[in-house]
Amino acid sequence: MTTSTPSLAEQNKLPLPNKNILQAGVKGIVNARESQLRLVTSVRLRWAAVLGQLLAVGVVTGVYGFAMPLANCLVLIALSAWLNVFLAIRYPARHRLSTPFATALLLYDIFQLSALLYFTGGIQNPFVVLLVAPVTVSAATLPPRYTIALGLVVFIVAAFLVTNYHPLPWHAGIHFDLERDYKIGVLVALVATTVFMSFYTWRLNKESRQMSAALAATDMVLASEQRLHALDGLAAAAAHELGTPLSTIVLVAKELEYELGADSRYRDDLQLLHGQAKRCREILQKLTRRPDEQDPMHATITVRELLDEACEPYRLRGMRIIVAAASFADADEGGRIEPVGHRRPGVIYGLGNIIENAVGFAATEVQLSARWNSESVVVTIADDGPGFAPDVMDNIGEPYVSTRSTDDKGDKAHTGLGLGFFIAKTLLERSGAVVNFTNQAEPRTGAIVQVAWARSAFEVSADAFDWPGRRKAPVFNA
Repeated sequence: MTTSTPSLAEQNKLPLPNKNILQAGVKGIVNARESQLRLVTSVRLRWAAVLGQLLAVGVVTGVYGFAMPLANCLVLIALSAWLNVFLAIRYPARHRLSTPFATALLLYDIFQLSALLYFTGGIQNPFVVLLVAPVTVSAATLPPRYTIALGLVVFIVAAFLVTNYHPLPWHAGIHFDLERDYKIGVLVALVATTVFMSFYTWRLNKESRQMSAALAATDMVLASEQRLHALDGLAAAAAHELGTPLSTIVLVAKELEYELGADSRYRDDLQLLHGQAKRCREILQKLTRRPDEQDPMHATITVRELLDEACEPYRLRGMRIIVAAASFADADEGGRIEPVGHRRPGVIYGLGNIIENAVGFAATEVQLSARWNSESVVVTIADDGPGFAPDVMDNIGEPYVSTRSTDDKGDKAHTGLGLGFFIAKTLLERSGAVVNFTNQAEPRTGAIVQVAWARSAFEVSADAFDWPGRRKAPVFNA
């Protein structure tokens, strides 16, 4: 059995992670655990509530001297303190609560605070606003359906406190009681605040988790790209290790051929062995070339070749792909020379991802064009499909944004997690490109993705390789 180290050209053709695999992996990361609430967080928040409640009771009775059902309030506060002690003993500090358990603890917090409010004026108590806190915590750490349930509980207990409560602690001989309409106004304000804060917190937390997961997916792509480059070092190491054994094989083959003479029946076999060993040495010499001695056909790529390589995997999908490459009509003499850039797997993968999306939505064809002058290199990918949905046009390229509307038949096959353009845009911008998304001008339909580099950022310096293939290209008049 023989083994071989992949050449530089073969390395650049190694597949990067498939987009669907990345999306499935990231979706698993996002949905792996519904509850994000740790026990230590719940306990600390409850200790803060206990201290705040004790402080409020102390100020009302000690400083103002107002009469209130002190025993009932202290029992409720002590109950929360003992619950914290029990949780600290029963579970480790970094224990992550299950969704039902976390919901039950937040439900307890709502009822405990509601009971305190019941004994201290009901909805007239200014601390009624703290009923928003458990729902906000739920919005940040639990699935939406649990947050909605807790919000309904807050509404029910707040409505109960409008008409059912002990008198608000106040000056002796004075009965403090607000008008019913005012209490209803406080209830409405409390519900509105709960809804707003919950939705705002849920939205921010969701975007934060999605961004983290999307960046993790991009890191996977970049790590794969780095592994491709690392193969260069492995090839050099393999060439170094194999050099001595091959030299020994060549030497022994020559000596055997000399010793056995020209009439030996093993002469042809020895010559074949000698020739194959020399061929192996030549291959190893190519692998161990210094960077400035690399084969330009492997280390560099023209703009036209870049488009051909990026779209090659999608030509067999039944969609016509048209590729055109030419300089701008107003390009000067030097600007008409076709740019030659480094072969970067990240750029090829990013363009391929956009082309795959275009092929998936196009009606009949996808047009790929490259234009350049002395200052810039512009690649345009256009299709004749439905185009980008107007409501997401400003957010295309962000993670978890679906880039296209469904077609006229309501086809749902083109739905996903929205990571494709995010990863492609990240890889292309990492190479120095600027990526823009637009739609075809009416009456035509379809999407247009434009990727533009400064020529200096895309092109290999003129003296980096001695390559006579750099040539003047036809002028682009369209």
